[in-house]
Amino acid sequence: MIPAAFDYKRAGSSEEAVALIAEYGDEAKLLAGGHSLIPMMKLRLAVPTVLVDIGRVGDLSYIDDRDDHIAIGALATHRSLETSELLISECPILAHVASKVGDPQVRHRGTIGGSLAHSDPASDLPAVVLALGGSLIAQGPNGEREVKVSDFFTGYFESTLSDDEMLTEIRLPKAPGDSWNYQKFNRRAQDWAIVGVAAVEVQGATKVSLVNMGSTPLRAAAVEDALAGGASSEEAAEQAAEGTDAPTDLNASPEYRAHLARVLTRRALEAAGIS
Repeated sequence: MIPAAFDYKRAGSSEEAVALIAEYGDEAKLLAGGHSLIPMMKLRLAVPTVLVDIGRVGDLSYIDDRDDHIAIGALATHRSLETSELLISECPILAHVASKVGDPQVRHRGTIGGSLAHSDPASDLPAVVLALGGSLIAQGPNGEREVKVSDFFTGYFESTLSDDEMLTEIRLPKAPGDSWNYQKFNRRAQDWAIVGVAAVEVQGATKVSLVNMGSTPLRAAAVEDALAGGASSEEAAEQAAEGTDAPTDLNASPEYRAHLARVLTRRALEAAGIS
């Protein structure tokens, strides 16, 4: 289908972008890589009257070492995450999972900020960022505010961002070493995950998150609690579907997704050497 008519504005800075979305309110949408927004516009699931293009806001494309954490600009592409020597050294799970997003064309254009702001529970990066923890920086007309990753995702395609805010930075704790793994079950390499599981040790604690097991990315709290209580990886993995609300679609039933969550969680924990 062809999108509905819209006006096009190109922002030269994050401040200009915020001013534009503040001016047009919920009639405006930010455009970065466009891999999530454009398909929705073609299906008329999103009908913005104004598109604010932030693709050339260069000051939001960075991956920096900030001593006790890593700061990532919202316009850093999946490809830049995948190839970042800093991430490969200090947060390898994020670099690895970025390499599994879509195909090369998607990874060269898609951005981490767009993926997080879109808040798709079937997307890879939101679940991994949720497992890592940290915080996100939102910029609006009244300045910046910091949001915990655990508080950011609020519903299906919904986040705590207001209509006049944009995501500008992701701040993540360092998680180096070999104690991490990501398992993704899908029909084709470039497809969304039918179910995915991220397992990683962060600051001495095991964190596990689930892809496509609810209306938002989810932490597998029951698995984490079981591990903290001394359960084996196999025993803990049996709790993976607890507290979830898996969707049903042409790919899988909720029951099958629950089975996949248990199997993939066990595989992820064992591959990460977490027991």
